Amino acid sequence: MIAETLETFAGLLPPRRAIAGLDLGEKTIGVAVSDTSRAIATPLETIRKTKFTADARRLLEIAAHREIAGFVLGLPRNMDGSEGPRCQATRAFARNLAGLTEAPITFWDERLSTVAAERALLEADTSRARRRELIDHVAAGYILQGALDRLRHLGSAA
Repeated sequence: MIAETLETFAGLLPPRRAIAGLDLGEKTIGVAVSDTSRAIATPLETIRKTKFTADARRLLEIAAHREIAGFVLGLPRNMDGSEGPRCQATRAFARNLAGLTEAPITFWDERLSTVAAERALLEADTSRARRRELIDHVAAGYILQGALDRLRHLGSAA
């Protein structure tokens, strides 16, 4: 099921289960996972995209192994907030994934997540080659952490 708002997504999640964040690129999918208290996002891996079936199979393997309760997909809005072709591709990916899992799926505005990830890797004095390997799943970590922080705020406001 696709939850258009984080509030709806939060209501669909079982307690004490991790969630995953995804940064969908043209060639890769960055994956990050939370802890079971949903406080901290940890970059996990980068999947080299091939075909949707193979990509989804790997995501569902991760989800089964880590007991993932839901997915947060980075939505690459334009800087003015509008949605372009990359957002349409992300929404199509979400619809296809939703057909393969009962776990709820939602979106998080990912503007500047890759910039933040790049900055963090530069500050850590990571080599250019190593940054290329890490950037996508570190960006997924930024996406997921933003959603986790918002979920925590929603919980404290209730």
